[in-house]
Amino acid sequence: MLILTKMDAQTDSSKLFSDITILGFKAMNGIGHMPDVKEGIIYAGKKNEVILVDSLDANKAINNTRQILGRIPGLNIVETESGGFTANGIATRGLNPVQSTEMNTRQNGYNVSADAYGYNEAYYLPPMEAVSRIEMVRGAAALQFGGQFGGMVNYVLKEAPTNKPFEFTTSQTFGSFGLFNSFNSVGGTYKKFSYYAFIQYRNLNGYRPNSQQWQLSGFGKLTYKASKKVNIGVEYSLLRNKLQMPGGLTDSLFETSPRISMRSRNWLKTPWNIVAAILEYHPSENTSLHFKTSYLFSNRSLVWRNEDGGPEALDIIDTATNQFVPREVGKQDMQSINSELRFSQNYRIKNQVSVLSAGVRIGYASFLKRGGGKGTTNSDFDLSIVGSWEYDLKFTTLNVAPFVENIFRIGNKFSITPGMRLEYLKSTTYGYKVKSGVALNTNENRTRVFPLFGVGLELKPTSKTSIYANFSQAYKPIEYGQLQPFGITSKIDQNLKDANGYSTDLGFRGTIKNFFKFDVGAFYMAYNNRIGVVSLTDPVTGAAYSYRTNIANSMHLGAETYLEFNILKCVNPKSKCGLSLFNSFAYINAKYTSGEYKGKRVEAAAEYINRAGIIFSNKHFSTTLQCSYVGDAYGDASNVKRSNDAIGGYIPAYTVLDFSATYKLKNYAIKAGINNVTNTSYFTRRTDEYPGPGIIPSVGRSIYVGINAQF
Repeated sequence: MLILTKMDAQTDSSKLFSDITILGFKAMNGIGHMPDVKEGIIYAGKKNEVILVDSLDANKAINNTRQILGRIPGLNIVETESGGFTANGIATRGLNPVQSTEMNTRQNGYNVSADAYGYNEAYYLPPMEAVSRIEMVRGAAALQFGGQFGGMVNYVLKEAPTNKPFEFTTSQTFGSFGLFNSFNSVGGTYKKFSYYAFIQYRNLNGYRPNSQQWQLSGFGKLTYKASKKVNIGVEYSLLRNKLQMPGGLTDSLFETSPRISMRSRNWLKTPWNIVAAILEYHPSENTSLHFKTSYLFSNRSLVWRNEDGGPEALDIIDTATNQFVPREVGKQDMQSINSELRFSQNYRIKNQVSVLSAGVRIGYASFLKRGGGKGTTNSDFDLSIVGSWEYDLKFTTLNVAPFVENIFRIGNKFSITPGMRLEYLKSTTYGYKVKSGVALNTNENRTRVFPLFGVGLELKPTSKTSIYANFSQAYKPIEYGQLQPFGITSKIDQNLKDANGYSTDLGFRGTIKNFFKFDVGAFYMAYNNRIGVVSLTDPVTGAAYSYRTNIANSMHLGAETYLEFNILKCVNPKSKCGLSLFNSFAYINAKYTSGEYKGKRVEAAAEYINRAGIIFSNKHFSTTLQCSYVGDAYGDASNVKRSNDAIGGYIPAYTVLDFSATYKLKNYAIKAGINNVTNTSYFTRRTDEYPGPGIIPSVGRSIYVGINAQF
C-alpha cells in the first residue's frame, strides 16, 4: 500500500480541502510529481520529481545513487563514496556533481550541509533504507529554498506507524568486498505521541586496497500532537565514520588496473550531528504555519600523504631516513543554526482558489578550518602535528532571506505563480595563513544584498496532464573551500567573484490511465562568472598546474525526458502483475560563452545521459534491470585529453548494468542483486585534492544479498 498526502487548493474544484490521506496501490513504479502545494511550499509550475524509495529494487545498503535516483533525467553522479568520501555527489544540467555542491540538500525539509552558502558540500546523507521519498526541484527552487543553480533535493525519512504502539524493522545485508550492513528501526504511536528511530551499522573492506570503511548512523524523532491544529516534533541525526582513502591514479595507472592503490596512510573521520525542532500550526482549513529550526555541530578530520608530487608519487619508506615522509593533517569544525518560517494561506478570487506562500530564512554558520599541519610518519589514524598549522582560519556567514510566492488561478486549468526572494549575506574571514615562511593575518568581511525573481506557469489540459514553464534567477557566492582548500595542487585566483544567472524550463508531463507516464521538457540556464579550474604551464619551470578562477560565463541548454510504459497494465488494466519499460534521457549542451575558453565544454558536463530499464512485479516478487549510459566529459575547462596535472584530462563515457530483485512473503523479504554486471572499468571524477589527487575509480562488479523482517 502507498500512503499519499493530498494538499489544499486543487485546480479542478472550487472547494478548499484540508489534509486528507489516500490509501491505494501505486499505479507506476516509484516516480511521480509533487502536488501544487505541500507543507506551505509551492511546487506549481516547477520541474520536480518525487522518488518513492520503498517501491524500488536497488542496493540501498550502500546507497547506490544511480539505482535510487537514476530515473531523474540528466542526473550526473560522482561516485566517490568507495574512494574515501562519505556520500556520492549529484548534479543536473551539466553542473558540478562533486559533493552535491550545486544542490540545496535537505533532510525532512532542513539543510544538512555545513553552510548552504559558505560550504555547501553534503558529507552526510541518511541511509536509503530509512528514506520514504526523495523530492527534487530543479533550478526554479531558488525562490523557496535559496539561490543554488541546481535546485533542491530533500530526503524525507519514514514516519511512525499510526495504527500500532510498536513496530520493529530489521534488515541485514552482505555483499562483495566485505560488505556488511545492519539497519534496524522502531516506531509507533501511543495516544498523542508518535516516535521513530533507526540505527545503521556498515562495514566495507572496499573495492581497492586501502579503502576500508566503518560507519554508524542514527536518527530519532518524537512528535506530540497537541491538538487537531498543532503538531510539535524534535529530531536528532548522527553520523560517525572512519574511512581509509586509497588515493587517486594517473591515466596510465588506471589503464593498468583501476584497483591499484598508491596510498596506504590516508584517513578521514566525520562525526556529524544535527538537532531539529518542528512546529506545524493549522489555525483553519485554509491557513497553515510551518516552522523548522536546526542546529548542526560537526567536525571533519583527515591525515594523508598530501598532493605533493601528484598521483604518481609513491608513498614509500625513504631510504635516507628509513621512515615514511610526514603526512599532512587537516581539521574542520562546523556549527550552524538555520530557521525557516513558512506561512500559507488559501483565499478566493471570484470562484477560484489562490494560494499565498511566504516566509523567511535566518541562518548563521561558523566554520573553523585548520590545515597544512605536519603530521607523523605513522600509518594509523594519528592527528597529532609537529609545530603549528600552515593556516588557521575562521569563516562565518549570516544569511537573512524573506521570500514570497503566490498561485493565481485563471479559470479551472491555468495558473500563474510569480515570486521573489531577497537575500542578505554577510561573510567574514579572519585568522592567518603562512606564505613563504611568514604568517599573514587576514581580517575580511563582505556584505551582499540581492533580489531573486521568478515566475511559473502551468496549464492542465486534463486532470492527469500539465504543461509547465518557469523562469527563476540564481546566485552562488564564493565558498570557503574555493578560497582555502585542505590541500590542493591548484593555485587560487585572489580576485574570485560570486556567480549569478538564471534558469528556465518548459515541459509537458502526465499519465495515461495506469500504464503510461511521461515528462518531456527543455531547459536553458545561464551561469555567469563560473568558478572552475584550468590547466596551465609555469613559464619558468615548465611544470603543469591547475588554476582556480572565474573562468567565464557558460550556457547550459538541452532536453530531458522520462517515459514509462507498463505493458501488462495496458493489455489488462486489472492485471495484478506489471511489466514496465522506462527510459530517462537527457541531452545537455553545456559550453563556455565568453573568455579564453569560449566554445569549450564545461568541466564534468556529459553531453548525453541515458538510463533505461525493465521492471517486473507481482504480489510477492519484483525485479529491475537497469542500463546506465553517461557520455564523456573533461576534468577542466581547457578540455585537454591528457595532462600531467591531476585534474586535467578526459573522462570517458561509460555504460553500467545493474540488476536487483526482491521477494516478499508476509512480514519478510529477501533482496539480492548485482551491481556493474559486466565489470566495467570507469571513473566519474578527477580531483586535485583528497581523496586523490588524480582519478578516483568507480567500483567493479559486486553482489549483495539480504533479508528484511518487520514485527
